[in-house]
Amino acid sequence: MSDLSRYRNIGIFAHVDAGKTTTTERILKLTGKIHKTGEVHDGESTTDFMEQEAERGITIQSAAVSCFWNDHRFNVIDTPGHVDFTVEVYRSLKVLDGGIGVFCGSGGVEPQSETNWRYANESEVSRIIFVNKLDRMGADFYRVVDQVKNVLAANPLVMTLPIGIEDDFVGVVDVLTKQAYVWDDTGLPENYKIEEVPADMVDKVNEYHEMLVESAVEQDDDLMMAYMDGEEPSIEDLKRCIRKGTRTMAFFPTYCGSAFKNKGVQNVLDAVVDYLPAPTEVDPQPLTDEEGNETGEVATVSAEEPLRALAFKIMDDRFGALTFVRIYSGVLNKGDTILNSYTGKTERVGRMVEMQADERNELSSAQAGDIIAIVGMKNVQTGHTLCDPKNPCTLEAMVFPEPVISIAVAPKDKGGSEKMGIAIGKMVAEDPSFRVETDEDSGETILKGMGELHLDIKVDILKRTYGVDLIVGEPQVAYRETITQEVEDSYTHKKQSGGSGQFGKIDYRIKPGEPNSGFKFSSTVVGGNVPKEFFPAIEKGFSGMMESGVLAGFPVLDVEIELFDGGFHAVDSSAVAFEIAAKGAFRQSIPKAGPQLIEPIMKVDVFTPEDHVGDVIGDLNRRRGMIKDQEAGVTGVRVKADVPLSEMFGYIGSLRTMTSGRGQFSMEFSHYNPCPQNVAEKVIEEVKERNAAKK
Repeated sequence: MSDLSRYRNIGIFAHVDAGKTTTTERILKLTGKIHKTGEVHDGESTTDFMEQEAERGITIQSAAVSCFWNDHRFNVIDTPGHVDFTVEVYRSLKVLDGGIGVFCGSGGVEPQSETNWRYANESEVSRIIFVNKLDRMGADFYRVVDQVKNVLAANPLVMTLPIGIEDDFVGVVDVLTKQAYVWDDTGLPENYKIEEVPADMVDKVNEYHEMLVESAVEQDDDLMMAYMDGEEPSIEDLKRCIRKGTRTMAFFPTYCGSAFKNKGVQNVLDAVVDYLPAPTEVDPQPLTDEEGNETGEVATVSAEEPLRALAFKIMDDRFGALTFVRIYSGVLNKGDTILNSYTGKTERVGRMVEMQADERNELSSAQAGDIIAIVGMKNVQTGHTLCDPKNPCTLEAMVFPEPVISIAVAPKDKGGSEKMGIAIGKMVAEDPSFRVETDEDSGETILKGMGELHLDIKVDILKRTYGVDLIVGEPQVAYRETITQEVEDSYTHKKQSGGSGQFGKIDYRIKPGEPNSGFKFSSTVVGGNVPKEFFPAIEKGFSGMMESGVLAGFPVLDVEIELFDGGFHAVDSSAVAFEIAAKGAFRQSIPKAGPQLIEPIMKVDVFTPEDHVGDVIGDLNRRRGMIKDQEAGVTGVRVKADVPLSEMFGYIGSLRTMTSGRGQFSMEFSHYNPCPQNVAEKVIEEVKERNAAKK
């Protein structure tokens, strides 16, 4: 059995272009996993092995790699930074015990860093921080540390300080041991010397050392008392305290360097061993019932317990379907039969592999704490629990965001339909934020996703990986409908056609709910005018109608319905009669309740050189954007705004034109807002025309 205290399951996450994949490459080089370092800008990195990743220089799907450092086994997951692929970050964090948050030394805390940091907080994942790219123009380690405090409201514990900056960046000072690590000009990570702290930095290092000691000893009352009495704690004691504070997220050890120039990465690897938790030190995963409510039991990380594992990613490649699994407890052997508690079906484990990005090593067994892939599982999807058939259980499931954009697609040649169907089926299994629907009237296939880039890449994968050429329609926005007024109404459903009839009468109030509250049903009926057993049928009738609104057939959001009276017939009333009454009531009352079209608003974050700020703000205003904030940085200005998604199509092209190719932006879904009257009328008209054309 492996010693679990020597395991580290870690993820590397950050904003686009902060250098996550380059940092992963350096870790693999230093741990001896690869001999030639691949560069992202050459399209040759180990973990970005998809064609689309190599071409665009971005990470699209999280990749898993195992390696060793100082007798410790690291399972490393390199996650994407682009906002359209946040679901990859979210589900990776779900199964990790610790993380490395990478920030760009000149870009600082960027919008996607905030989202990923929030996900990591929600998943309660301990982290260390690596401020990368200190060799770049405009890099400023101390500014990024301030941003971590102010923007992320986190507490960075500075562990290394940079020696020099930009072109003069040569190494780092370890604040804990007060030693300087200086690299030579060969660019090789192993070519460094440990020296005295440079004379001009002694005061600064002493100041940061004192701050580090004060933060660390707060984790141990006895040490703190001794320190206040003038006793200096030992390095071992300080490390123990830092480890405790990191695990409880009291602070985040913060390192600096340049992954591309191979400077400062070893210190980060040592920190992973010293400060990030082993699988046994993390709070165990809660077990839930079928409804997703916690049962009070947990999956203790131990090889002695029954098998409990979570499938967190499905991937299809040339070897067949791979199911990535994090084993929380127990042992899994080749040939074992395991239960999928979601489907209630058992499957036999044929082949298990340890992943080295897209290479694989066959395994005969794996145990608690391992992250592995199982080949050829049939009915497993992301978030399913795999367990011992004698001890069924369910681990806390994953929740995925709703798509905000859709496109209609059709294969270019007639024979491509079946091929497209199979390919899309595989892609939906791989990516839970990618959905597919068939329009019942037109038979069109509708792809739904998190943004233009997300769908763009899906179409590209269909073409290159699966050989399906598509005709792609215009992007469609996921509009929704809601109501603005309260209505009190009554509806009676009566039908008499020989034999027993149908009867159901309901008196109800329909009113607008709180934003994002969805659908709420309550009953205040007294005196048994409507028997309790019919309440579920009435609720089902109303909620079923929420799928399609009265204005343009979009789903309805944020409606509260209160049943306060009604009537029933001893013979003719039934659940079906009351369900039909609720459906009729919805159709009757929603048009009276001030129905309104609402549109998705995106949180947009634009980076632009200073000369073009006016143009960018003017353009966002023309797109009905609300400017929220402006922040001047060293290399340019960040403009934050809320903009309707319908106005953001093709924005990257306009931004590049306005800023001579130097602007960047990211956006993510924020909330729904009422559409202005002229926009709503146009959308409703377009829907009517589309529906007429289908007929």
